[in-house]
Amino acid sequence: MSKGMLIDITKCIGCRACQNACKQWNDLPVLPTPSQEGTFDSLETDAYNWTRVGFHKVEINGKVQWRFAKRQCMHCNEPACESACFVHAFVKTPEGPVVYKENLCVGCRYCMLACPFQVPKYEWDKAFPLVRKCRMCYDRLQEGMEPACTTACPTGANIFGDRDELLAEAKNRIKNNPDKYIDHVYGEKEVGGTSVLYLSDIPFEELGFRTDVTTRGIPQYTWSVLKWTPHIAIGWTAVLTALYMYTKRRVDADEEDEH
Repeated sequence: MSKGMLIDITKCIGCRACQNACKQWNDLPVLPTPSQEGTFDSLETDAYNWTRVGFHKVEINGKVQWRFAKRQCMHCNEPACESACFVHAFVKTPEGPVVYKENLCVGCRYCMLACPFQVPKYEWDKAFPLVRKCRMCYDRLQEGMEPACTTACPTGANIFGDRDELLAEAKNRIKNNPDKYIDHVYGEKEVGGTSVLYLSDIPFEELGFRTDVTTRGIPQYTWSVLKWTPHIAIGWTAVLTALYMYTKRRVDADEEDEH
């Protein structure tokens, strides 16, 4: 059964234990955390920060409050990065994570262009760069363990389990606490569904989440075009062959007239 994460923003205290655990397990360098006007609103993942906790100053009932949102790869059910990669360096595993096979990557960076969440990042400062992103600790999953970030969370804001069960849990929380949560599980339908799900008490767009994405898997759009490629190729071949034969006959006829 496909695994996933449920991130409850109302429970997150911004401790960044998940961020530190991700770095420790994946042996990522510790770099200074940038900020914008002290709010950290603009934080994004990069090649050396696969998990980041964004700090957001919001206004609720006329009062300014803080909300903290963990950001990482969404591990889409129908990954655009996998669809765009012509060497199949990105793979959606049956367990849920979207993993990257660096030995197959040719550095085209189509995955970066295709991802609706701008997650894959390039190692621009290396002589032999790779594309990097969260892999939901796929190596840990294969050993029967949870991702490092979920085990480090002290408040239960980030939990791991079967995606279907997490989705049911999220809907139950909304149903049982209608005054606490907005009626939206982010990731249930976005881009065809994702393995990472979110709950919040404020609209997701106020936390920097994309809410203008389609509910249809992005590869379905590309396939609706690409499926016609063989027919187009055959059609153009026939047209070009006919034009060639017509031109050749005209040339042959002109040469006969000259003789």
